Amino acid sequence: MPHQQTILDRIAQREAIVGVVGVGYVGLPLVVEFAHVGFRVVALDLNEGKVASINQGRSYIEDIPSAALKPLVEAGLVRATSQYSDLASADAIIICVPTPLNKTKDPDMSYIIQAIESISAISRPGIAVILESTTYPGTTEEVIVPALEKKGLKVGEDVFVAFSPERIDPGNERYGLRNTPKVVGGITPACQKVAVALYGTAVDQVVPVSSPTTAEMVKLLENTFRSVNIGLVNELALMCDKLGIDAWEVINAASTKPFGFMAFYPGPGLGGHCIPVDPHYLSWKLKTLNYNARFINLASEINTSMPLYVVDKVSDALNDEAKSVRGANIVVLGVAYKPNIDDVRESPALDVIDLLRHKGANVAYHDPHIPQIMLEGGYIMRSTPYDAALLRQADCVVVITHHRAYDWEEVVRESRLIVDTRHVTQAVPHGARIVTL
Repeated sequence: MPHQQTILDRIAQREAIVGVVGVGYVGLPLVVEFAHVGFRVVALDLNEGKVASINQGRSYIEDIPSAALKPLVEAGLVRATSQYSDLASADAIIICVPTPLNKTKDPDMSYIIQAIESISAISRPGIAVILESTTYPGTTEEVIVPALEKKGLKVGEDVFVAFSPERIDPGNERYGLRNTPKVVGGITPACQKVAVALYGTAVDQVVPVSSPTTAEMVKLLENTFRSVNIGLVNELALMCDKLGIDAWEVINAASTKPFGFMAFYPGPGLGGHCIPVDPHYLSWKLKTLNYNARFINLASEINTSMPLYVVDKVSDALNDEAKSVRGANIVVLGVAYKPNIDDVRESPALDVIDLLRHKGANVAYHDPHIPQIMLEGGYIMRSTPYDAALLRQADCVVVITHHRAYDWEEVVRESRLIVDTRHVTQAVPHGARIVTL
């Protein structure tokens, strides 16, 4: 199999050119890591701003410092483009495009389809094409393979196709691309060997599985596991509220069991591109097979109801202070979907703010990482400068994202009323009245 041996040799000698399609929080770390180990990397994105930023050595991803990117650009190992024709010389192309849901929570495959159609137009014998975008089981075989075969390329001989789910966790200071095991599933044994060889240069451990469909399912299991367990503890919070007990105390006590229990904690809802979205890919696929993914649907129902539960908590807390939500000054602290990052995708904070505004509240937010957000109807809201006066003038402070930048003792000391969805203010002995989930 001359094409297989050729690409394996080029990978081993670091002569292979690697193309990365889509250079967001998944693609850019790949660009940097492959370049760091000596490959020339072509970063493709249709966003001209990202292309210009990369070519200037400026990172727009918090986890990738410009100091890591710029030397690679200056050394000629990284260049960015918006033209697929610039990938014609690539030996391996990795697809990292978005996979959102549409309004009916069905998969929007348009980004993947556009990418593979553009790649197939410039593909040639001896190339590897690997999909990393999270999607439904069967996508690689049903979408990627046919597009390449239309070009007359035989999978496993002329072109090497695999799926390797991204496992990037933005803001995680312990686990990054290099030390997070990489699952890889190839269409054929030859495809698997090529993909394993490629990723083996950039990550410490590669985990081969029997097929791309298995690898696709691995990713969906990982995030469905989190979604379902978060849904469970969110329902626990609802039940504990009715029973008049502290859900956090229950969870912390249960966590002392050294086996058979893993702690998850309630919150204002799910955020990010993965956990709120990915399980619906599996649910959608199973509907086509006349199967109802009940756990996924129930967890989604509970988790998506949490922003309304938070707003009800705010309303009840204000009512206890003889105040109405309408006309109340409410400050939301943190709108990112998780702490210490600048990603607001699917953040429950957006729903909480929209619901409070619809009830007539005067809402301001502060987030040290996110200067502005877009709310329902395209309304732009900008982060309000943070100081003690902001807290003092608020009738209620709502903690949504527990960024480390916040001094929680100051927040409790300067506020009158806090609805804390993250249980970060309870240890402060004196100050505001605190309501938790």
